[in-house]
Amino acid sequence: MRPFSRRNLLKGLSAAGAASLAAPAIAQTRPDAASLGLLPNSADDQSPAFQQAVDLCASLGQPLFLPAGTYLVANIRLPSGLVLQGIPGGSILTLAATGSILIADEVRSVTIEDLKFDGLAATSENGLIGIRSSTEMQLNGLEMSGSTTNLIAIDDSEAEIAGCSLYGADDNAIFAMNSRGLLIRGNRISGSGNGGIRIWRSESGEDGSIISENIIKSTGSVGGGNGQNGNGINVFRADSVIIANNQISESSFSAVRLNATNNSHITGNACLSSGECALFSEFGFSGSIIANNIVDGAATGISMTNFNEGGRLAVCTGNIVRNITPTSLVNPDTNPVGIFAEADTAVTGNVVEAVPGIGIGAGYGPYLRNVLVSDNVVRDVEAGIVVSVAPEAGSARIAGNLISDARRYTIAGAAWDEVLSADLIADAAKYPQLSIEGNTIS
Repeated sequence: MRPFSRRNLLKGLSAAGAASLAAPAIAQTRPDAASLGLLPNSADDQSPAFQQAVDLCASLGQPLFLPAGTYLVANIRLPSGLVLQGIPGGSILTLAATGSILIADEVRSVTIEDLKFDGLAATSENGLIGIRSSTEMQLNGLEMSGSTTNLIAIDDSEAEIAGCSLYGADDNAIFAMNSRGLLIRGNRISGSGNGGIRIWRSESGEDGSIISENIIKSTGSVGGGNGQNGNGINVFRADSVIIANNQISESSFSAVRLNATNNSHITGNACLSSGECALFSEFGFSGSIIANNIVDGAATGISMTNFNEGGRLAVCTGNIVRNITPTSLVNPDTNPVGIFAEADTAVTGNVVEAVPGIGIGAGYGPYLRNVLVSDNVVRDVEAGIVVSVAPEAGSARIAGNLISDARRYTIAGAAWDEVLSADLIADAAKYPQLSIEGNTIS
């Protein structure tokens, strides 16, 4: 330890005094938005001044703070290291021309906070904010609306999007392609034309994004189709994506739709008033966990299907599914089913109630293999559990379920849409590939 002395004390005081004298000089070099030519509420396009301001601030390692007011800008290219801040709801960036408002292209460590974005002009496919091949991107507390395409478009990037309000995108609120592990949490999203959040890849591969604690409302399907649009959250070809603890309501098709994914988690979500299948894992998926969700209002509750396309391997447990509608207004081919599974899937410990059709379905035609339906509660349905007994259908075990108030069938066997056994408990010996035991009927 350095010995204490009067000389050392005086040296310390002298150094502290020098630092305090230098501080005002440093502060005087800090850029100010007005001094950089940025004028709030000007009717002029301020893109050139804005571009110079962000470049200068990033080069100096200083944040750029925007006072309250509206700034007309377009296609601003963000430099690495930029921190761009405003007053929540007060500092407004309005699109001055066709394109994007902000573009991050091959940059790192950019933070955008507490700004409002308004896309009055035609927006490029890159959205109001376009991010490509960039890392350490932070979008916090933003309010965005008025895009003719996407609000935020991300390609081949790592980003965190938190606490933002995203309203009225003509296409998607957030569209991400080939991500490097996005964190999308605590956002409010409503009124998207085709998709709330889309996590896609050009080819199947590891993605690792986490989508949690978002509120997503009123997702439309103006682009048409039979499910490619109209989903609160849609994951396509992206593996190891976690979708947890979101509240998703009034989706034209699905609250959450997984398409050709591997190792996906859908857990703890509240899915209300979906127009088609609320939670859908389809077309070549493998390894989906669908657990502890609430589905209240949908044409089909939960479906893990398309074994004909390689869709297999799922766990469906601890979910509550109720208030299934007789038909779907957006897809007339949808059948009223609580939970449906086809291959290598365990359906356990769920509660299914109020279905004007099948409570739990296992297989369709020959598309059945290794399905376990056990320890579920099924009540107030037309048919409690229906298992495929079509030629070439595989094995299933139906055990320990409690079925109450099934109006037509308790446990039935069907070949495609034709019921061949109205009572599989009584007819179990006819179908050695099935194990049916310990179920309670009331």
